Amino acid sequence: MRLSGSITALATPFDASGELDLDAWHQLLALQLDGRTQGIVVAGSTGEAAALYDAEYDTLLRSAVELVAGRIPVLAGTGQSNTAKTVEQTRRAAALGADAALVVTPPYVRPPQAGLVAHYRAVADDTALPVVLYNVPGRTGGDLLPETVAELAGHPRIIGIKEARSEPERMQALLEFKSADFAVLSGDDPTACRAMLAGADGVISVGSNVLPASFRRLCDLARAGDTGPAQDWDARLRAAYDFLGIESNPIPVKALLALQGIGHGLRLPMLPLSAAHHDAAITMVGAIRELENVCRESFAA
Repeated sequence: MRLSGSITALATPFDASGELDLDAWHQLLALQLDGRTQGIVVAGSTGEAAALYDAEYDTLLRSAVELVAGRIPVLAGTGQSNTAKTVEQTRRAAALGADAALVVTPPYVRPPQAGLVAHYRAVADDTALPVVLYNVPGRTGGDLLPETVAELAGHPRIIGIKEARSEPERMQALLEFKSADFAVLSGDDPTACRAMLAGADGVISVGSNVLPASFRRLCDLARAGDTGPAQDWDARLRAAYDFLGIESNPIPVKALLALQGIGHGLRLPMLPLSAAHHDAAITMVGAIRELENVCRESFAA
């Protein structure tokens, strides 16, 4: 499996009482397919994986696999702070029908680089699912360094990396390991265009929850090397990037989804979007509608 293009790190919709909202989940999945998203992640950090019970994880992943029905890859977040638990969660995801595991560096424990090599090899050697490395130091407290990625990229069941660091030097270092068997994906929406123009295969995005067609267009332009049009479209998305970073992820994106009738809120310790940003959210929903309409018209043409 070769991952590329616009891949959405899905938010998890809850109802007003804080329970899973499966109707909203189905709406979100349908929105992604209609917007030509090229892959989805279930129960990643944007999906509030740490707040989900096992039965909820199973329900979300099983229903996503059934609804997508093989049209695009379904990645499951399986990373835990312990290797044995990560292996167990990856097996669970495989049994539920996932196509690959997105495995974040073990949160909180800050293992040494040699420990990260051993961790990822153990998960990949178990052969439950192909593994995508995920580096997001701001959330985990640890950094998967390029030289460590170099040790892992040749493993036959490690198929790529989602890199959330935004520095161009980091992306350039990782692109050295890109191959037909190892994809390099941006995990940072505001710099994804730059990364793809430099050679990255795509983006695992937060913003594509609400802008699926727009991110598909961005990826198509950037991956084709259409620098001017890609940068112009990226500039039109800049206000969305700014809004989505106004508070901790996934607070802003879930506010935008709620304003579109998809879900109601988050689970503690996350809180709803601050009232000070409510007017900006309403304005952003209008801008999103306009951008998405432009893209869908171009798809139809």
